[in-house]
Amino acid sequence: MKQKIDLDFLGDMAFETELNGHKIYIDADESVGGKNSGPRPKGLMMVALAGCTGMDVVSILRKMRVEYDSLSIGVVAEMDEEYPKPYTAMKVIYRFEGKELQEEKIKKAVTLSKDRYCGVSANYRDSFPVSHEILLNGDKLDV
Repeated sequence: MKQKIDLDFLGDMAFETELNGHKIYIDADESVGGKNSGPRPKGLMMVALAGCTGMDVVSILRKMRVEYDSLSIGVVAEMDEEYPKPYTAMKVIYRFEGKELQEEKIKKAVTLSKDRYCGVSANYRDSFPVSHEILLNGDKLDV
């Protein structure tokens, strides 16, 4: 199985692609010749991780009939200071809010995503450590 994209140069430091029928623009900061018309490519790596695991967790919790009021997912990345400044670690933080949150089922959904379903996480963990943290109404769970 293969996937393919084409990235078209727009000028200055901007590029455009189409993915799943959606246009995506990337650009650089003005300080390096860009116009800041889109996100930076490396930051999109964090977005990809959060989105991938988020979709997994939501899908799994729906199947388990687990209710919550809100879910947000943060990613904190550590980076080398030397060029090419690769990521050296990422931490995914799941923040659930709601009444009577089902702790064990939420833990299970996160574990299934990180260990079995999230393809982005699987790719990244071959390059650097990816850790996870769950917060239920602000209280940290052991994962």
